[in-house]
Amino acid sequence: MDLVVKKFGGTSVGDISKIQGVADLIVRYISQKNRRVVAVVSAMAGETNRLLHLGRSCVASPVPRELDVLLSTGEQVTTALLAMALCERGVKAKSFSGWQANISTDRNFSRAHIKAIDTKALNQALEGGFVPVVAGFQGIDDEGDITTLGRGGSDITAVALAAALKADRCYIYTDVPGVFTADPSVCSSAKLLRQISHEEMLEFSSLGAKVLHPRSVYFAMAYNIPLVVKSTFQEGSGTWIVKEGKLMEKPIVTGITYRTDEAKITVSKLPAASSAFGALFKRLANEGIFIDMITQTGFDGKLTDISFTVLDEQSSLALEITQNLVPELRAQGAFCDRNIAKISVIGIGMRYHTGVAARIFEALAKEDIAVEMISTSEIKVSVVVPRKYWEVAVHTLHSAFVGEDLTIEKESQDEIRSAV
Repeated sequence: MDLVVKKFGGTSVGDISKIQGVADLIVRYISQKNRRVVAVVSAMAGETNRLLHLGRSCVASPVPRELDVLLSTGEQVTTALLAMALCERGVKAKSFSGWQANISTDRNFSRAHIKAIDTKALNQALEGGFVPVVAGFQGIDDEGDITTLGRGGSDITAVALAAALKADRCYIYTDVPGVFTADPSVCSSAKLLRQISHEEMLEFSSLGAKVLHPRSVYFAMAYNIPLVVKSTFQEGSGTWIVKEGKLMEKPIVTGITYRTDEAKITVSKLPAASSAFGALFKRLANEGIFIDMITQTGFDGKLTDISFTVLDEQSSLALEITQNLVPELRAQGAFCDRNIAKISVIGIGMRYHTGVAARIFEALAKEDIAVEMISTSEIKVSVVVPRKYWEVAVHTLHSAFVGEDLTIEKESQDEIRSAV
């Protein structure tokens, strides 16, 4: 029998009428022969923020263990409501919290990672003809304490369950019809992608697109789980995220993403020695500061400027650490530039074509947009530009690269039609 995991985000279960709509969607799906569903739900829209505010209104610094207990209740409310709605429609359903679903995590409260899932209870429910409705975003550690997975954790739960249950597909339902070639709220010419590879989606998620959590895409790629991103509220086949071998069309560039939440720190006239670089980045790593892009500019072979990007929210701490290290590093100084944006051009077709970087620079040069930093991989090129130009840069690069033909092979179209 066909087994799928269907995950519904906060906007999909935002109120009682929407939860009832999700129940109807599930009923329509399983009404067709040989279809089984495991539903994964987020808290109702805004509920996690409300609970977080509640905790911080009670105490200035909530104990992490107790905060996770509090935040986990949001998803548990939704599981019960959806299970009730399904039962009312004549479908046997059973709600599961993270611990009832045996989702084992490490003990990193608020940012826990899934270690293993014992699927015995869920398989028993499926064999009994039930639709298991599982709370996303949460699990249980080895000491029996409730943990949460961090923002976007319900996506991670859904894909991890799909892998553990050996599901045929994992659907991620949201309030948009799928993945676009650019943010449609910024770029009106953005096109809905019918297919994208796991690797491309991982880059999209890591480089600014907010459709899926990067860890969920990593799970899907590691376990070869097809993902389908689609709207809860409108018809359509959505965007299929599959392994590269399933793709017939490989446009050079699949899409453009952006981030406007990073800052650039520059250390000037630093001795060009790896020991100095190691001391700097080790100290930053010890403070939990994630380094994104790094560039180096040489002077006379002995001194160099080094620049690196960090999240805006960590930039003050990163600058303080770096400035305190200036005497030890024998550098001239350190300063921070928060007026930057990172624009990324992504496409698996870059593996098979040259000249992408040249086209990027040519397109930006026509708009007099200076490039301050560059980072590349096999399937992406990222550039840092002045933040005031980020929208122009997105439009310019989208126009330069994203073509009209996004068709897929007939076999994949048939597979999509039969599965939706």
